[in-house]
This record gives sequence, C-alpha cells and structure tokens, in this order.
Amino acid sequence: MTKGNGSVLANGSQRSACKPGAGIFSRLGYSPFLAQMVIIRRCNLSCGYCSEYDKVSDPIPFEVLEERLRKLKSLGTFGISLTGGEPTLHPDLPRLIRECRKLRFFRTGMISNGFFLKPALIEALNEAGLQEMQISIDGLHPNDTTQKVLDNLKKRLEWLRDYARFQVVVSGVIGAAPPEEAEEVVTFASKMGFTPRVLLIHDSNGQLKLSRAEVQVFERIVKKTPKTWKEFSDYRNRLVRDGSAPFKCRAGSRYLYVDEYGKVNWCSQTRNVWSKSLLDYTAADLREQFYRYKPCHATCTLGCARSASQLDNWRSQSGFSS
Repeated sequence: MTKGNGSVLANGSQRSACKPGAGIFSRLGYSPFLAQMVIIRRCNLSCGYCSEYDKVSDPIPFEVLEERLRKLKSLGTFGISLTGGEPTLHPDLPRLIRECRKLRFFRTGMISNGFFLKPALIEALNEAGLQEMQISIDGLHPNDTTQKVLDNLKKRLEWLRDYARFQVVVSGVIGAAPPEEAEEVVTFASKMGFTPRVLLIHDSNGQLKLSRAEVQVFERIVKKTPKTWKEFSDYRNRLVRDGSAPFKCRAGSRYLYVDEYGKVNWCSQTRNVWSKSLLDYTAADLREQFYRYKPCHATCTLGCARSASQLDNWRSQSGFSS
C-alpha cells in the first residue's frame, strides 16, 4: 500500500523515496529515462532464443504493480514500458495503463508478441491511453525456433492498422529465420504505416552472434530504414563491423529493468549479476549505478540500455576505457 511518495511497511513506518522537491538537478542528472517493468512472466510462446518467460507464473497483482509504478514515479522516471512474458495475458493491462497515465509518465508503452491483439483489446488500450506498442517479428514462416512470424501475425497487424490510436513500432528481427525474411517484415511494416525497425538477436548474456549473410541483410535494411532517436548512435554498425562498441552504460540509473519480484536489475540479461529491491531504491542508488562500470558494455546489443545511456556519454564513469 502506498502513501504519499513512499511506501508504508507492515509496522507503519515509511520507506524513503526521491521526493519531488528533492532537487531538479538530481532528477535531470540521474533519474531514469526509461523503466521496463515485468507485469507477468508467463508467455504463450516458447521462442528458442528467449530467456524472459515461463509457462506457469500468475499475473502480478494490480496492487503490487501499482505500488511499484508509484515508486518509479517518485524516482523521477520519465517513460514506462510494460513487459513480460506476454503483457496481454495480464487481466488488468488496461487498468495498469490508465494508472501509468494517471501518474503522468511522459511516455507509456508496452511490448507484446501480438498474438492476443483483437479489435476489442486494441480499443481498450486506446481508451486506457496507451501511447506506444512494440512488436518484434522474427520472419515470415514458423520454424523450430519461433512462431512469432508474419504468417501468424498479419491479421493482428491489420487490426492494429485499422483500430490503434497509439504508435506501433514493428521490428524485423535478424537471427531466428533466414535473414532476408527480416527485410520483408520491415518492408511490410512500412507499407502498413507502422514505425519500422530492425533488431539483432542476442544470446542469453545479451551478446551478438551473426553470420556473414545476416550482416549483409542488416546493413541493407539499415540503409533504407528511417532513423529514430533510438538509432542516434551507430553502435550496431560498430558491433557488426568491429565486434565491439564500448559505451558508458547507465543501467540502474537512466534505465531500470524491474523484474516480477520487484527487483531492479541492470537489464533482462543480467538478472543473476546484480539486483536491488525497487521499493528500497533511492536517489543515492541512482547516482551510484550511474557511475558504476558494467563489464559487459562493449559487446552489449540491448538497445534500451544503450539509447537511455547515450545522452550521458560525455560524463565520466569509474573504470571506463574506450
């Protein structure tokens, strides 16, 4: 249960949080640009490359998630993205989105595999105030690795085109199907009026693995895909070309990944490396993690961490060497 800008414990005491009046410099200097929050770990799919799902978890109760959202807001978080697992399996998804809008996050989005999107749900997300949905599509046809393909999702995408009043970002993914299929996905997304992107599959540690044919397709897609602010950096080109692209990772500060247990992690792929309870997180933690060196940075493929970090690349970081 929450009260004010902190959370009330069972004994009646109150955890401290970043108070809105704590200082504009602290907010601008260290607060998260983006927080991704897991609302359910269960997923209807079993993609062979994915380590972010299970088949048994119950939805996290709304009241628990509401407390976490309020805590994120008190930390000065600008944008929130609801994720999983598969978020559309959560029965309170529209209610959660309404709560995000009520708390006045600058941007409220979600990540979905798209399989449960029908006109009624899309309209409910419209009414709740969703601002952005991200869907990644691995190829054209099902295979042993993935069912998240255009053959299975074309009708859902048509419904999104016809009903959605929020931005839809559709990413072609290189690494789970023949690479030329990703190019066709990106072309289809553009024709539908969605925001097209291209993503690279990473391994369980967030590291890059591409064949030469996949590199060639990636380079071809990048040349014809309009850049968004998320592609402001050319890190993916450097990763593909040189095998590494060092950056000053600000995960734990500018970017927070909150798992189903309410733990802040650097990202989805480092859940066994470092974590701390969100409800115990403070402005001091944001500052500490801002300056903390992350040894996995040079070969990281996680665009969310990189894009949230890029504006602070000019600032120092302990232990960093380019």
